[in-house]
Amino acid sequence: MYKKLCLLLLSSVALLPASQAQLLKKLGDAANSAVSKASGSSNVTQSEAGNAIKEALSKGVANGIASLNKKDGFFGNEIYKLLLPPDAVKIGNTLRSVGLGSQVDKAILSINRAAESAVGYAAPIFVDAIKEMSITDALKLVSGGNNAATEYFKGKTTDKLKAAFSPVVKGSLDSTSATKYYGDIVTTYNKLPTTFNKVNPDLQDYVTGMAVNALFDQIAKEEANIRANPGARTTDLLKKVFSK
Repeated sequence: MYKKLCLLLLSSVALLPASQAQLLKKLGDAANSAVSKASGSSNVTQSEAGNAIKEALSKGVANGIASLNKKDGFFGNEIYKLLLPPDAVKIGNTLRSVGLGSQVDKAILSINRAAESAVGYAAPIFVDAIKEMSITDALKLVSGGNNAATEYFKGKTTDKLKAAFSPVVKGSLDSTSATKYYGDIVTTYNKLPTTFNKVNPDLQDYVTGMAVNALFDQIAKEEANIRANPGARTTDLLKKVFSK
């Protein structure tokens, strides 16, 4: 059973850099470690429920990270593609109207590249969350709604994810020239004679929040699929628990 989980996680991250693949592999190891004490419980149903929800979470995390932490994971995805921050939409529209759309396009592309890079650093945070999950928590999640496990995970890891993502996003914004391109369009906009209110929305905070939201959305989809689609239950344990 656990060998299957490890193989699943490894196949999900085949396209990731080696360092990230190693981190994601720890998700499977964390699931084993976190439930090892519970495996000897006389209440097999509780143990199975705990193991199953951890497997579901591990699968969702691995797939979510793999789908976003690659070229065009954000930029090439109609759902997750990042545009300018809401407070900067007017900037983009104004610059396009005066023939400066290429500057806006460069900023948007580089912003998405930063987000694609940042999500690859999520694995260790989820490893810790899986280790900390109790059997009691897991039991509640098995009988919960389609995204019960995702919501639990979100409550446990959102702040940590944002704290971990923020410096990574900053580095990615700088390395992809997003900071420069974004700064250029803001500066250009603020210099226009028609601009009366100077603006400079927080790009780092915006990209961080959107990257975290996209990751949880991916995990929620995977969880719902496991609960609703028998074909998505790729291990005997998932089949046994989620078919009830």
